[in-house]
Amino acid sequence: MGTGPRKNWFTAMGILFIIVAVIPIIRDLLIFGPDFVSDFFTSQELTSEKVSTAMFGIGGFLIILGFRGGNYES
Repeated sequence: MGTGPRKNWFTAMGILFIIVAVIPIIRDLLIFGPDFVSDFFTSQELTSEKVSTAMFGIGGFLIILGFRGGNYES
């Protein structure tokens, strides 16, 4: 086969994770405002903003893994 561009699905999944993580933060900023959203980040409860922060980390890890990793195709 040819030596075309390498398919990098880790980076695509990382970008998808980051996009999905941005949606609840923007939604809550529009509904509640920045003061309440900052309270959601600092409260003791598990909130969608904290889950979004974890998703940013996972998305960043997948992007780094996609750029550093080898060719994962069979």
